Amino acid sequence: MLSLQRQTRYSGMIPGTLAGEYGREEGLIDVAALAGRAGAEFVEDRCIAIDPAGRTLATASGQRIAFDCCSIDTGGVGQATGTIGEDPRIVDVRPIGTFLARIDERIAGAAQRPRHLAVVGGGAGGVELAFALRRRFGSAPRITLVTGADGALPGFGNRARALLERELARHAIGALADNARVERGTFYAGGQSLEPLDIVITSLGAAAPEWPAQGGLAVDPDGFIAVDRHQRSLSHPHVLAAGDVAARQDMPVARSGVHAVHSGKALAANLRHLATGRGRLRSYRPRPASLYLLSTGPRTAIAIYGPIALRGRWPGALKRWIDRRWVESFAKLVQSV
Repeated sequence: MLSLQRQTRYSGMIPGTLAGEYGREEGLIDVAALAGRAGAEFVEDRCIAIDPAGRTLATASGQRIAFDCCSIDTGGVGQATGTIGEDPRIVDVRPIGTFLARIDERIAGAAQRPRHLAVVGGGAGGVELAFALRRRFGSAPRITLVTGADGALPGFGNRARALLERELARHAIGALADNARVERGTFYAGGQSLEPLDIVITSLGAAAPEWPAQGGLAVDPDGFIAVDRHQRSLSHPHVLAAGDVAARQDMPVARSGVHAVHSGKALAANLRHLATGRGRLRSYRPRPASLYLLSTGPRTAIAIYGPIALRGRWPGALKRWIDRRWVESFAKLVQSV
């Protein structure tokens, strides 16, 4: 197992951790220990190149790792600089594993308590981070959610978007349905300057890393690894890929943690099949609708399932239970060694 960090942070608990509702140690999954439990060698490093025909990987430290088959689940890369420009106040959520440390450093380095905070990105992640900032800092600072031209929660139903609009107003979070940009050190959105502005969190979704295409793997027009229903590379069937780094070519599958998690069983079965020849290839078939739980307050959340959307305490309790159970399931595996 090749991973940049020995512990990975479960992304679903990051907003709650930012808000101060979870300790920094909660939400961590011990990847190195899980690899050891499975009898796998753990290499703490970063992949920077692949030669799928030669079946080798190159790492940032200069190692070259040979493989018979491999699974690429590295996620995407941030795209703040390419989308809105450069500014020292920007803290991108990617890489996710270091986001909390980077935002803490930015907050600690501020000369005074933040007066105006902005979140750029209207997807589920950006929305939850805006509410998390309100819970962390209370009512004093101004908070602005810059959603992009499509508004908040694009792709979700009207009911969910209406509930969100009310929740944003309830928590005094301003929303601008426009694209943000930096010009000569000034942030603009909606035809206006957002200054003075202390911190900008960008949650703009994943961009594709460059090394899969550079190595010769088939990619889609955006550079993501092109895979079939078995999560196999279209050009090199001994290479699997899933999560944000991959793009299904047989059907549209949104990039979200929901699909990354649910594709895990098929991915494991197919990796086992490639490695041993046992079993059969399995397909990941997304459900017609997925449950999304978006935290909006210390105890409240919006539950979204297809066209159905509800707001209340029980979705918040359900989210906390699901998140904790998910992380604890890995902790129990490690403890059973």
